[in-house]
Amino acid sequence: MPETTVVLSEEVREALTANRPVVALESTIIAHGLPRPRNLAVAEELEALVREGGAVPATIAVLDGAARIGLDKSGLERLATDPGVRKLGHRDLAPALATGASGATTVSATAFLAARAGIRVFATGGLGGVHREWAHTQDESADLRLLARTRITVVCAGVKSILDVPATLQRLETLGVGILGYGTEHFPGFYLTSSGEPVDWTVRSPQEVAAVMRAQDALGGSGSGSGAGAEAALIVANPVPEAEQLDPEVHDRVLAEALDACRERGITGQAVTPFLLEYLMRHTGGASLEANIAAVRGNVRLAARIAAAACDAAPTAAPTAAAADPVR
Repeated sequence: MPETTVVLSEEVREALTANRPVVALESTIIAHGLPRPRNLAVAEELEALVREGGAVPATIAVLDGAARIGLDKSGLERLATDPGVRKLGHRDLAPALATGASGATTVSATAFLAARAGIRVFATGGLGGVHREWAHTQDESADLRLLARTRITVVCAGVKSILDVPATLQRLETLGVGILGYGTEHFPGFYLTSSGEPVDWTVRSPQEVAAVMRAQDALGGSGSGSGAGAEAALIVANPVPEAEQLDPEVHDRVLAEALDACRERGITGQAVTPFLLEYLMRHTGGASLEANIAAVRGNVRLAARIAAAACDAAPTAAPTAAAADPVR
């Protein structure tokens, strides 16, 4: 295994050093979340949207045993076309690096690597969370615990609507992960503009988010202890526009059917989420996929604006030694 296994692209490193805005992007959506060849087109579109917002895109993945923070065109194409690319959560990073594997990073892996590189803002579609029937399955996404100990701002459209949203919100509260509703008083429902669950705090501008980030840093510095929330993430819950959401009645009907099918077939564990998402896509005629992509687009645009606002308010400085030393 090479001595250095986390590699920043030249563009990302220069941006971080100059205190220019950078937005981290996960790569699972490219390799496993969208059909080919649309996955590559969407990946390129999302990077372009970050640039239009005045920030540098840092799509993250593991290629041949190296964690790449910022991909070139060939890297994106490989993720979009290579069927051997694995799906990597945070727990999979060490074996992937040690064995020279290649994989697309989930929310947990992307957040971990982005924060390690000194990137403060990360855009994705929907987070993982507490699964339905948790009392029987004890199934909970690794995203939650990782975000509880990783200082990064995550712009998302809530958590996937196939999950137990109220239980997930309770879990995030227990873990000390802050949630801001962006222009909304209700937590988004991923495919839906609203999950029906309230949020405690609402912000209406990137500058307000940046102010919360600064306050979070002041309260949760390295000397503040290691209790819940001391170095936790900040979730900016950005709803998909109502005109682009999945029809709520169709969503509820098809999701109920999907859950029944999942139980009848005995599908459990990690296989549940991909099964439900695929079922929704097929039985909504692709409408769920379009709502997903619309949500990601909006999150990426907002993340670029938040990253710019955070840089405008921060002193110019290179990445800290802790973040930069192990990275080349």
